Amino acid sequence: MGHRALVAYDRTDGQYTLHYSHWGAANLKLKHRISAESPFGGDDTDSKWAKQLLAELADGLEADAVDGYLAGENRPSTVVEPKPRATGLTLDEIVADHLDYLHHEAFFVVSTTFEVTAYRTLWFGLQYDSETVEQGETVGNGALATVRWYDGEPVGDGHLQGQFAALKDVVGDMLDKGVFTPSTARQYLKRKLAERVGDRQELLIPTGESPFETAGESHQQLRDNNVGT
Repeated sequence: MGHRALVAYDRTDGQYTLHYSHWGAANLKLKHRISAESPFGGDDTDSKWAKQLLAELADGLEADAVDGYLAGENRPSTVVEPKPRATGLTLDEIVADHLDYLHHEAFFVVSTTFEVTAYRTLWFGLQYDSETVEQGETVGNGALATVRWYDGEPVGDGHLQGQFAALKDVVGDMLDKGVFTPSTARQYLKRKLAERVGDRQELLIPTGESPFETAGESHQQLRDNNVGT
């Protein structure tokens, strides 16, 4: 089944190339597997082909040109697929139009200096938590939360996921009882998630408009909407 993730590499023009990793979300391991010596998370240290390819992509190489670029290369396997899913995207476009919050368990952003930021995906769909919701959108329907790290290990990652699952269960019950409409259910979900994340982590929520919300913005907006607790 895998632990699927998307990885966005910064380009020299400020846009991103988007890549897929089938196992990269497992323990958020790509946070430490991606480096200047191993740009796509491979085990090899002799990665001249990977460095050269990423440099070409950073300068604007298109996805359809990668197959020819790699033809004939005897290269080892990597955790991140070298061929991008898309190129020339903004982060707003990725989190709103490409990230599947149900099936992608994590999202990684890699700077040009190989600083890797790991985000855990949190899906807002309630079809498994409510008897009245038949189907929930998966792309663009969720939040991204950064992860706290200590001694190279994620701290509180599982706890946050457990809290969010419990929160969705409560919201689903309130929908079934008629306490919430779908709109107020989503507002409540965003508000309580922002409270749980607080100021210790960054929370990004795509709005369908640019830019996406941060935790502080969504929290204040939901206060203004006066949604009951």
